[in-house]
Amino acid sequence: MTERPSTERPRTQSRGIFRKKSVDTVIHQNDEGHQLEGGRLKQALRTRDLIGFGVGMVIGTGIFTLTGVQAKDNAGPAIMISFVVAGVIALFAAFCYAELASAVPTAGSSYTYAYTTLGEIIAWIIGWDLILEFALGAAVVSRGWSGYLQDVFNLPTTFFGESSTVNLGAVAIALVLGVVATIGIKESGWLTNALVYLKVSICVFIIIAGLFFIKAANYTPFIPPAQPTGGDGGLRQPLWQWATGVEATAFGVAGVLFASAVVFFSYSGFEIVANLGEETKNPARAMTRGLLGTLLICTVLYVGVCFVVVGMVHYTDLSEGAPLSDAFNQVGLSWAGVLVGIAAVAGLTSVILVDIVGMSRIGFALARDGLVPHSAGKIHPKWQTPYRITMLTTAVVVLLGAFVPLSALAEMVSIGTLFAFLVVSVAVPVLRRTQPEMKRPFRVPWSPVLPIISAICCAALMVNLAIETWIRFVVWLVIGLGIYFFYGRTHSNLARANRDSSVRAEGSPAS
Repeated sequence: MTERPSTERPRTQSRGIFRKKSVDTVIHQNDEGHQLEGGRLKQALRTRDLIGFGVGMVIGTGIFTLTGVQAKDNAGPAIMISFVVAGVIALFAAFCYAELASAVPTAGSSYTYAYTTLGEIIAWIIGWDLILEFALGAAVVSRGWSGYLQDVFNLPTTFFGESSTVNLGAVAIALVLGVVATIGIKESGWLTNALVYLKVSICVFIIIAGLFFIKAANYTPFIPPAQPTGGDGGLRQPLWQWATGVEATAFGVAGVLFASAVVFFSYSGFEIVANLGEETKNPARAMTRGLLGTLLICTVLYVGVCFVVVGMVHYTDLSEGAPLSDAFNQVGLSWAGVLVGIAAVAGLTSVILVDIVGMSRIGFALARDGLVPHSAGKIHPKWQTPYRITMLTTAVVVLLGAFVPLSALAEMVSIGTLFAFLVVSVAVPVLRRTQPEMKRPFRVPWSPVLPIISAICCAALMVNLAIETWIRFVVWLVIGLGIYFFYGRTHSNLARANRDSSVRAEGSPAS
């Protein structure tokens, strides 16, 4: 009988907390399907499914709410430029994701990329950061979903919306979508694609219908003159303002750039495509098309919607709560506002689903690498999904959505996303240098210049977030580091491999 080749291979390039996982090991564990009890994840997704997941995640809360707030308070009609700037920065990061995702198609995305380039401790920080991003994002959006549903159908505020004691609407949608995510990735793809078609159609409707109500005078001044905001002071001021002592301004070029940092939230989530590489057919081609296709579609729709809305209503008269539906109400097309409300409900539904799927895949990657107990990532024998971690994810989202008003924590999603983007941008040139022979079906153009620019841009947007957001982010990371040093550092696969190699070295005869 032919003996099966040993799966033992060099797993680490250094010892200690900065030990690295080799790219060969990542690809090897995907191919052999020996990651965890129950086998490998099911490969069922194509390019259209990836774009569906990406667009389903990206188009949601941002375009339905942030457009009015930032146009009215910071950018004026130039909110279009803010979305373009944010989209270009997201595109830079997407190029970096595309190179790494096509070369290392695996669950975990930026977590796994950090593991192969920057070391285990940085990978854990990224994984812990992504858990925060997806869990908080799903909980925030589930409460937003409940609020939109209450507004459209005039449901009782006792159980729906932010004034509820226990937000049953948020609980219900999280439970239903948790079941969908647990049953199977293909079923999740079907539902997400259906919701994406609906809300993209509504966005196209807004653009076409709104063109008939545009007034050229509403675009003047396109970039309103800068004026001091006075600022909130204290912990609510942006980090850069506190560090430099410069008084923040609204409008003008500075206002447009500040709005870019805020509306960047509207692009968060496209990285979920990279997180599904292990479940994708022909990932080398599909991952790149999925990432870039997602951003192209979303940017075009965002800019088109902004162009129409600020053209229909002067920016000073925009609603901050429901700018899109209110714009149609102001021009006498109230029935269109109902359609927009329905689109918001559909859009937020897909965001919650993709958040739950994304968080469960991060948890699966952590369990597979031993940084959390292996049993947490067990694959269901029939559904071929990491059902335990998915159920745990759903439970966390349900609890947060039911009881915690998360409006003050919404910026945490942005800082978590930007931090992950920054690490991925750094990982590209590092991996080019440390693994030059690795097969790269897609290569970032103008590397390392473009990845460096991407990292700088992400850092620049991060310093526009409030001091209190940075404090919360640091506290979360400290908690994560505690878990790593008490459990992950000694239980990870690489730690065990190092111990085994040391035992073998000590037991071998002297040469």
